[in-house]
Amino acid sequence: MENRKILLLDVDGTLVDYDNSLPQSAVTAIRTARAKGHKVYICTGRSKAEVYPELWAIGLDGMIGGNGSYVEDGPTVVLHRHITQDQCRALVDWLHGRGLEFYLESNSGLYASEGFEEKGSDAMRAYAAGKGDPNARQMTVRKAFPDMIFGSTGPALYRDDVNKISFLLGSYQDYLDAKAAFPEMEVHTWGGKGEQALFGDFAIGGISKAVAVQALLGYLGADQADTIAFGDAAIDIPMFACCAQSCCMGSGGDAAKAAAGYVTTDVDKDGLYNAFRHFGVI
Repeated sequence: MENRKILLLDVDGTLVDYDNSLPQSAVTAIRTARAKGHKVYICTGRSKAEVYPELWAIGLDGMIGGNGSYVEDGPTVVLHRHITQDQCRALVDWLHGRGLEFYLESNSGLYASEGFEEKGSDAMRAYAAGKGDPNARQMTVRKAFPDMIFGSTGPALYRDDVNKISFLLGSYQDYLDAKAAFPEMEVHTWGGKGEQALFGDFAIGGISKAVAVQALLGYLGADQADTIAFGDAAIDIPMFACCAQSCCMGSGGDAAKAAAGYVTTDVDKDGLYNAFRHFGVI
């Protein structure tokens, strides 16, 4: 793979803009880079069920999903570590006991808790407003997650195929208590631009985008020296650290900008295209 790069792209805030729109310049950049022999993978917190057809239609070599719990190269599943059914039961019971609504993120779909649609509306509006969406006041859970699966209750939420669980935060203390209650899990917060803590999430311990990148490189027999990471948030910093070169979007968070080797323009101002040109892959 001499002179051929492996490009690892976060999705939300990096590949798609703050309206969840895909800039045409980003599509052009990816297709041009692949035509030159570079490999392009998305590296995202989304599970496969949230990677909609328009993203695959760009042309991708594969994906890292669930913030590192799932790795796919073409049709080959390289790595898939998910929450066990017993762990899912314990987490769901804790969230129910705490009165926190949530959704289970699986490759087969997003499964909402009993009250998530109703109680999640305020958080989704705040998320959209924080991303600069002019229609944030009209945001609903179903608009934000058009394929979310509703109607699961009680034991039906004890699944054995869950990559992550995202949950509404009543307060920041909920996040701190979640970390204390489940020290074996990876527990993070997220919330859009500025990384406001609107949600917490649970994932398997020891998983990160960096771990997944190493697994992908091992499978490909590729060299770390040929990797370039693109992201916009603190969750991307381990990916930046494990790649030879890194880029943060101009619309990204301050911590991610400080950790990246290069800062491009905003995601909706041709940021990805400009970054690809900077690194000489197009």
